[in-house]
Amino acid sequence: MTSPVRLAARTLGDTGPRVVFVHGLFGQGRNWTTIARALAEDGHRVTLLDLPNHGHSPWTDRVDYGDMAEALAAELDLLGEPVTLVGHSMGGKVSMQLALRRPELLRALVVVDIAPTDYPESGGRTDDPDEEASPFAAFIAAMQAMDLDRLENREQADAALRAAVPSTMVRSFLLQSLVRDGVGAGNGWRWRLNLETLARDLGELRRFPEPPPGATFEGPVLWIAGANSTYVLEEDRPRMDQLFPHVRLVRVKNAGHWVHSEQPEVFLETVRRFLAQVERG
Repeated sequence: MTSPVRLAARTLGDTGPRVVFVHGLFGQGRNWTTIARALAEDGHRVTLLDLPNHGHSPWTDRVDYGDMAEALAAELDLLGEPVTLVGHSMGGKVSMQLALRRPELLRALVVVDIAPTDYPESGGRTDDPDEEASPFAAFIAAMQAMDLDRLENREQADAALRAAVPSTMVRSFLLQSLVRDGVGAGNGWRWRLNLETLARDLGELRRFPEPPPGATFEGPVLWIAGANSTYVLEEDRPRMDQLFPHVRLVRVKNAGHWVHSEQPEVFLETVRRFLAQVERG
C-alpha cells in the first residue's frame, strides 16, 4: 500500500486524555459505543475507528497487519498527542504491531483477548478434543451464502445465520454489518464487510508478523483476557513479557473471546482503573 487509507472515525468527548478503540474481525468502531460514552463522561476524548474492509472505512485489495498498522498510525499522527490504544482480537494484533513500530504515538496499550502469536487454522490451542475449531471461516461462508436479493428483513437474516452461528450474541454482532441502503433491485441489502478479501486472507489474520529486531514497547500495558477463552494461554506469557516488559494480565471470569460484550461492567471498570493509573503518571 503506497499511502495509508483514511479510516472512518467517530469521537466522543470534547476534552481530556485521548483513548482510541480498535475492533476485531467482523467488527466496527460502533461496537465500543457504550464503553466509549462512559469513558467520555469520565472526562476522556474517545475515538472509535473502523479498520479497512470494515464499517465505513474503505475496502482494500488485501488484508495485511502491516497495512492496517500503517493506516492506524496515520490516524493517530493526526490526533497530535500520544493516546491510550485499546484493541480487541484482530484489532489487538494491529495495536501491538503499531506499538512495536511507532511507540511514540502511544501513552499506553490495552490488548483484549489476543496474544502475539500465530494461531492454528483449526483454532485449537489446548489438548481438549472437544474444543471447537476456529469458526471464522464458517461465519464468512454463511454470510456469503445469504441471498441478499431475496432477503426481506433482519429476522430472515438472523435465521439464515443460525446454523453456522449458534450464539445469539455473535449473530447480533455480525448482523450489525448488514445494512439496507434502499429498496428496489436487490432490496438494497449489503455487507459493510469485504467478505471476499477477508475470506481469501483469513490465514494472514491468524498470523502475528515478526516485529522489527529488538523492538519492545516500554509503556504501560494492560492485557484483558476472558477466563473461558483459549486465545491467551500461559505459554504466551514469555513472548508478551519480552515484547511488552511492563504488562499486567487480567483474566475476567465468566467471559470468553468477546470479553467486553460478555462482561461489560467488569471490562469497563478494569479499563477505568488502568487509565487512572496511566494518567497519574
